[in-house]
Amino acid sequence: MTDNTVSTAIATRDEGPGAMVTQYQEEYAALLPSHVNADQWVRLAVGAIRGNQMLERAAKNDVGVFLRELKTAARLGLEPGTEQFYLTPRKSKDHNWNFIIKGIVGYQGIVELIYRAGAVSSVVVETVRANDSFRYVIGRDERPVHDVDWFGGDRGELVGVYAYAVMKDGATSKVVILNRQQVMDAKAKSDSASGKGADYSPWNTNEEAMWLKTAARRLAKWVPTSAEYMREQLRAQAEVAKELPSGFAPPLPQPSADLPDDAGSGEEEGPIEGEFVDDEPTGTDWPAAAQPGQGARR
Repeated sequence: MTDNTVSTAIATRDEGPGAMVTQYQEEYAALLPSHVNADQWVRLAVGAIRGNQMLERAAKNDVGVFLRELKTAARLGLEPGTEQFYLTPRKSKDHNWNFIIKGIVGYQGIVELIYRAGAVSSVVVETVRANDSFRYVIGRDERPVHDVDWFGGDRGELVGVYAYAVMKDGATSKVVILNRQQVMDAKAKSDSASGKGADYSPWNTNEEAMWLKTAARRLAKWVPTSAEYMREQLRAQAEVAKELPSGFAPPLPQPSADLPDDAGSGEEEGPIEGEFVDDEPTGTDWPAAAQPGQGARR
């Protein structure tokens, strides 16, 4: 390989989507919650694209859309290209049915946001298979009893999924239980599960994870998923403390639902809140489709 060939290869690589992510590293760092390591986050984003030729081609078809999807992951503080935040190729009518990048929050991302809000001590999200033993009676059982014979061979097909959280005071949140039909109804509402590009949808590449996400997303209607919850509770506690004798510490108020009532169970329903960043960087020369405040081209 000649020096000119090497130089050309490096130039081509440096103009790709991965290089664009690195170019905007400071802007992404400003969007990320303070607890997330920006260098590691950028390496994950770059690695997800450079390690998958299909994703890299889709990102090249509209780098602006790709960078915009990464902005969503950054605001939520989720790791792109993982089960926290999937990066998937999606055919777009506005791009002559070529693939572009679509970001999808995964079940691990939802669970991470629930933990980060600070109201729960643990979150349980599990699938149930045909040969498992599962018992739960509303009004009698606080939590489901799910027995699995881990060494007994095939557990059978997926038949259900459930989720609940244990709050910091030991109380159990609402228990979410979905059967196969309910999960399939959620799948039917997903744009990515059928039609053009469906082969790359998490519903078809990692079905069990999407069952888990469906339950986790329903659970998120009943427990906080935003750091704003903790700030509000601390503010309320401080106001109550002003009315109490010196040295008296009131208990932390109980949490309430943090997501809109109309949040559904599909993969693109309603907002999922993350840790808020007070000021988004201004004056940044983002590509057109990735300008702050603008929607994606679809």
